[in-house]
Amino acid sequence: MATKWVGNPQHRLVTVGDSLTQGFQSAAIFNTPLSYPAIVAHELGCLPSFRHPLYEGHGGLPFNLELFLRDLEARYGRTVDWWEAPQALFRARGVMDRVEDYWERGPGRAVPSTTAIMHNLAVFGWDLRDALSKSADECRKRIDAPRDDLVNQLVQNAGERAALRVLPTRPQSAGALTQLGAAAELGKGTEGTDTKHGIETLVIFLGANNALRAVTELRVEWSKDAGFDSLDDKRRFTVWQPKHFTSELRKVAAEVAAIKACHVIWCTVPHVTIAPIARGVDDKVRPGSRYFPYYTRPWISDRDFDAHRDPKITDDEAQQVDDAIDAYNDAIAATVRAARSKGKDWYLLETCGLMDRLASRRYAEDPLARPDWWQPYPLPSALQALSPPPNSHFLAAKNGRRTDGGLFSLDGVHPTTVGYGILAQELINVMRLAGVRFFRPDGETLRQDPVLVDFDRLIRHDTLVNRPPGNLGSALGVLGWADEATDLFRRVFSVF
Repeated sequence: MATKWVGNPQHRLVTVGDSLTQGFQSAAIFNTPLSYPAIVAHELGCLPSFRHPLYEGHGGLPFNLELFLRDLEARYGRTVDWWEAPQALFRARGVMDRVEDYWERGPGRAVPSTTAIMHNLAVFGWDLRDALSKSADECRKRIDAPRDDLVNQLVQNAGERAALRVLPTRPQSAGALTQLGAAAELGKGTEGTDTKHGIETLVIFLGANNALRAVTELRVEWSKDAGFDSLDDKRRFTVWQPKHFTSELRKVAAEVAAIKACHVIWCTVPHVTIAPIARGVDDKVRPGSRYFPYYTRPWISDRDFDAHRDPKITDDEAQQVDDAIDAYNDAIAATVRAARSKGKDWYLLETCGLMDRLASRRYAEDPLARPDWWQPYPLPSALQALSPPPNSHFLAAKNGRRTDGGLFSLDGVHPTTVGYGILAQELINVMRLAGVRFFRPDGETLRQDPVLVDFDRLIRHDTLVNRPPGNLGSALGVLGWADEATDLFRRVFSVF
């Protein structure tokens, strides 16, 4: 028998997840007002009351690649000539040092005190175990004493510092609440009213970080029976064996089932090998294959790639990671089916299929590789009208105009603002299926179907799509130079 909910939920949308839900872009969390949950809240008509953390200092945490490139462009123009390289490197390290000082020793070190629980409870870099075990108290314990490292100039414990702005810290007892515990508090409803549940729609989007480091580090290290569920030991692994993922998923699902939410939407895990941070080298292994012989950094050309020297994973490793993610998603789907059979109003958002339909090199440009179910994703008309329409290639620009890409930000992993808009639209479609009502910004005027995301608004706010850095050439020379000179990407992605 289905649960009978009464009253009007106080919290219309609550989200639990990782960087994709928090709104991470270009290697930093800074644009939370344009995360996909905030976009959905805008379309729901409840954005003014939708609580989310802010990271407004020095471009966010840990290091904003967009602001970094714009700083270099302002000083050196659209190219860094060879005789300017030493000065440019000095300036790059200076930018990194200022960011580090701000968050470790400056104003960014202070955590705003609040008794209210955020509606967007996502934290970048978190996986299933983090959602089960990490609290504000635990994060504080894990923040090391800051040290001004002249070589490794990146914010220490950036993930924990970011989490302290998400998880409740007041009153004192709230510091022990995890992501899921905080959501459960929101679900309790309001005493003295007829509302027996506090959340209308709860979104759970976890699991990408149980495989993402395989492509951000270009290293496949499978989880072991000992340590996969330990906050300390799990850092050794970049991909979880499906049995370990399923074990953690059962624990997460049990906690989610106890949260008083009218509707719960679970999101599947995208294939991480689609992200352009890992570019396929040369032609595919064979006609019709989904995979390339090697995957390396997007700024390393086919001509320059050296399998003995450059970071890489092989086609076999990429396929094994994808197969594991397919098993993760089978487990998530089974979890939703089991809950629905018991009367819970749970739904599945196929974010894995969504990203596959947007995958340019894997499917859109190779008809022979397309599975029977594959159809290209129809971009909203406002995106189709852009020149060129956005795709999943790494972002490229010439003379300050975008020439390629547009769905992924400069880290090659996380969406641009319009990319998050696509995810928001798909979530809205599922919410409408569940019977969720959407209102105009006044919060009172009911919207009729179809409820569509305002992509014109998002395009205006998306600086990577409408005004990309002028020094972002098609050969990705600037980012490649920055990575070679400062080991930037390894350091940035070490937070995941």
